[in-house]
Amino acid sequence: MVEQETVRLRRLARGRAEEVGFGRWLRNPRVTRSALGAGCAERLRATVGGRHVLAIQDTSELNYERHAGRTRGLGVVGNGRDRGLFLHPVLAVDASSGCCLGLVGAEIWARAEGTPPARRQRPIEAKESHRWLRGAALAREVLEPAAMVTVVADRESDIYEEWATLPGPGFHLLTRAAQDRSVEGGRLFAVADALPVAHRHAIDLARAGRRAKRAARLELRFGRVTLKRPAWLGERQAPATVTLSLVDVREIDPPAGEPPIHWRLLTTHCVDTVDQALQIVDWYRLRWLIEQLFWTLKRQGFDIEASQLETAEAIAKLALLAIQAAVTVMELVRARDGQDPRPAAELFEPPEIEVMEALQPELEGRTQRQKNPWPKHSLAWAAWTVARLGGWKGYSTAEQPPGPLTMQHGLKALAQIRRGYDLTRSVHR
Repeated sequence: MVEQETVRLRRLARGRAEEVGFGRWLRNPRVTRSALGAGCAERLRATVGGRHVLAIQDTSELNYERHAGRTRGLGVVGNGRDRGLFLHPVLAVDASSGCCLGLVGAEIWARAEGTPPARRQRPIEAKESHRWLRGAALAREVLEPAAMVTVVADRESDIYEEWATLPGPGFHLLTRAAQDRSVEGGRLFAVADALPVAHRHAIDLARAGRRAKRAARLELRFGRVTLKRPAWLGERQAPATVTLSLVDVREIDPPAGEPPIHWRLLTTHCVDTVDQALQIVDWYRLRWLIEQLFWTLKRQGFDIEASQLETAEAIAKLALLAIQAAVTVMELVRARDGQDPRPAAELFEPPEIEVMEALQPELEGRTQRQKNPWPKHSLAWAAWTVARLGGWKGYSTAEQPPGPLTMQHGLKALAQIRRGYDLTRSVHR
């Protein structure tokens, strides 16, 4: 998938027989989702020792409405009409460098038909939102060798049971508040508004949806809040209160027509200083990486929604493989700045590294600015090489840094060159 920039079986296969074989393999009940995800978890466990790891989780829908007439087992997606699946991955990121370390795991499901019982009448385990707790619990299990783990999520993960049951020594939560909860002293949003401004600073905001790219001037507030247990939860289900740190970030004077950003961040980390509050904001901003992962997986990347498999189970297995391919691309994107100390051998086979080494004289220019600046055989060295093969010019200050699409193109070019390299060696044996 990485080499061909696609998940379409017809393009992945070298002929009709292989295409049919791929399809049969994905439909085989002995090929299980748990087995497909086990390899990435094992690889992660071997690399996270001693690190502080951010486990970033989020949900995206896979829309197969254009294939719905011949596909079985799909459910409705967010608009309540189209057919598809939901995907919930957990991405591991180094908290210090922002480097992508790999995939913790991913959950895929079709939404059940019919109207479920009232939400507050069901235990958390029976709700679709329980995926946030399962994702965090999986991160705690897989990333156990890490020195510390912080689960980062957006507003849907603001669940009282999660705050009450999951945190522990070396295991933290960081979530954007979704609800104006009851807290000791009033309501959460009013308490946040009453906090004094502790700091003002500016950040660069990437383009997201309708939001334009811009420099945003921000006010920072922080303090401690004690959440009260919601009235519909009993004392056997959760403790009466949970005390957390609150970091409030709001934009000053946004451009005309642009809604101001306003993040109320709740975390189990202790926040007593401006530096600690700024660190929380920086960790939350790395949540953007999982949005890039979805972008890489979908139409402008691997185009997972173009799959023409006929059963939801086969599509789910294909999606599990595709998300791993997309994470490989993301690992290279984050390694491009030299912050990732891992060797190239973490992602590439020895023949691929030999090919990259042979290509250096061709890819490097005459001036020092056009040389590969990273240690030989490091992951950053490999990322620079792949980016050049993908069309990046190599001027780190004069052009945009290479993104997922450039890395995909570069990986495809590397695969083609490697095939020629292997053929030449076989002819001359």
